[in-house]
Amino acid sequence: MGPVSPLHQRPLLLLSSRRWNSTLADRLSRQLNRPVESITEPAKLTSEAVAAINPEWIFLPHWNHLIPESIWGSWPTVIFHMTDLPYGRGGSPLQNLIQRGHSTTMLSALRCDAGLDTGDIYAKQPLSLHGSAEEIFLRADGVIEQMIEKIVREEPAATPQRGESVLFSRRTPDQSNLASCSKGDLSSWYDQIRMLDAEGYPHAFLETRGMRLEFRRVTQRSDGLHADVRIVPMSPDQSVSQNIPS
Repeated sequence: MGPVSPLHQRPLLLLSSRRWNSTLADRLSRQLNRPVESITEPAKLTSEAVAAINPEWIFLPHWNHLIPESIWGSWPTVIFHMTDLPYGRGGSPLQNLIQRGHSTTMLSALRCDAGLDTGDIYAKQPLSLHGSAEEIFLRADGVIEQMIEKIVREEPAATPQRGESVLFSRRTPDQSNLASCSKGDLSSWYDQIRMLDAEGYPHAFLETRGMRLEFRRVTQRSDGLHADVRIVPMSPDQSVSQNIPS
């Protein structure tokens, strides 16, 4: 029997709400010569919608929302987590890694299950943590593309996680305040600004005299740090109570 025609292959399904993954489906479709569908809004992720697609695999390049068991229990579902699991289970992995002084990490592809990042591992690939959060996420997008191609083509067996489990707590936006950085420590300020410099994240900030200063695009130079600053009035009811995305 010859190879299966792309028209008769079951599609892949990607779940991502982030702009840096916007072209991943098209790239994978070309590389794998098969249909690849995307869901970008949590409200559209229903068992009925997934059943209509009936994917061979579901991949989550960047998804901050609950996956119902009716989905991950019915279709092979693969999460990509930016730590060398079981180290770094939990929320805000990029920010937690940078705050702990890591310059590299492993991107783990794991099977979705009922636990918090506890599923068996399909593959791991190294990832540099240099640059802004957005640069790191764009770099991860390319690595995830390679990992998906390998998983689809080779169908590796998932193996249990091994090693000591370390849990990360999801950061909250009030932790983005530069006032929490070490006094006089330029490296601490640099890391705080760059690790939050991505779409959808509460940027590093200072508040003074009724104004909020938000910092982006930081660079280290011989005379100190240089960054873009957005200054806006604070509203009386301004709140920073929501969680930072994973």
